[in-house]
Amino acid sequence: MSFYRKLSFMALSTAAVALLAATPADARVDGDIITLGAALSLTGKYTTAGNHTKKGYELAIKSINAKGGVKVGGKSYKLKMKFYDDESNPARGAQLAERLIKQDGIKFMLGPYSSGLTKAIAPVTEKHKIPMVEGNGSSRSLFNKGYKYLFAVLSTANQYLEEAIPMAAEYAKMKGKKPSSVKIAMAFENDPFSQDVRLGVIEKAKKFGMKVIIDDKLPPEINDMASTLNKVRALKPDLLVVSGHSKGAALVIRQRKQMKVKVPLLAITHCESAKVNDAKKYGKGAAEGTLCATQWAPDMSYKDRVFGDAPNYTSNFKKAYGYVPPYQAAESSAAVYVYARAFEIANSFDSAKIRQALADFNEETFYGRVKFAPEGNNIAKPMVLRQIQNNKYVPVAPLNAAVGKLQIN
Repeated sequence: MSFYRKLSFMALSTAAVALLAATPADARVDGDIITLGAALSLTGKYTTAGNHTKKGYELAIKSINAKGGVKVGGKSYKLKMKFYDDESNPARGAQLAERLIKQDGIKFMLGPYSSGLTKAIAPVTEKHKIPMVEGNGSSRSLFNKGYKYLFAVLSTANQYLEEAIPMAAEYAKMKGKKPSSVKIAMAFENDPFSQDVRLGVIEKAKKFGMKVIIDDKLPPEINDMASTLNKVRALKPDLLVVSGHSKGAALVIRQRKQMKVKVPLLAITHCESAKVNDAKKYGKGAAEGTLCATQWAPDMSYKDRVFGDAPNYTSNFKKAYGYVPPYQAAESSAAVYVYARAFEIANSFDSAKIRQALADFNEETFYGRVKFAPEGNNIAKPMVLRQIQNNKYVPVAPLNAAVGKLQIN
């Protein structure tokens, strides 16, 4: 081989090696494809909500691609998702985040389901300076760590059931009593999300001078609420507040009916994902009168350029999956939408520029307005409290979102 042929061969070899070395870093923007990474709870205790999350991501990706994809630098790109099952295990979620970033070359992360999983993954994405847009981790403690690459489209957990307290005050007035006379029973799973919900309820109750007479912690693998419900039967609170994800919601609806425990007001999280108004599953009227916290509702008037309004999103989701989307699906779709817009606003795939586009983001989406505080939480969208009336979800709080009035069984 001549000197020049050897030199040419060496140059080609060096270029090939450089290309291979660059692949992991660049592999997630291949040609006209942008790959988003995620760890999802497809098995384990968060299976139900984890699958809602996955469907929300999938529908958003499909919808954005159908609208022409994401435009960056004058070129159109399609989205796709690379994901693994985290088995509802935080340690597993952190391992998978490392795998997605270091082995699969993912540069753009979507969040997992639950505050606990998000807490485990956020340090990983932060370490690698990978933006993570999430819709299912709302614990306040996520937003006091100084993270710069974490952005959450949902309201924080302490807001979830706060509005149940003014509803209880309203109930007291209906009975000719003072709000301070209200007695509250609480049962919260011992996880970051539910404990933040608890703190929000306690802080709001203090403002009304209400008394907490039951304050139970539910185990992570909750299978029975008889102990709490027996206390409720004996002490007769005016309001029972429960947060235990889908399993907790299902248990309190089922066991309250089975044990014939009566309480004027019941407020819970995860109504939709537990399908608490399913008469075949729980019995006719089992959930009637229940106050349900929601990040989003299918009849809201929020709009964006991809999904149209909330009713249109609902129609598309129902057509694809056969049921009305719970808010876990909607907020997951919103996370993808916001990420896609950040690509376009940054007009770049540079992580720092995308992070800045997210930090400056202030737009309405079908899910509600999204504007991030410096800590990464959404400060532009309120929570809604709906009451199940005649087996339908009717917004009753806050008052500016209400379409119906509080009813007492």
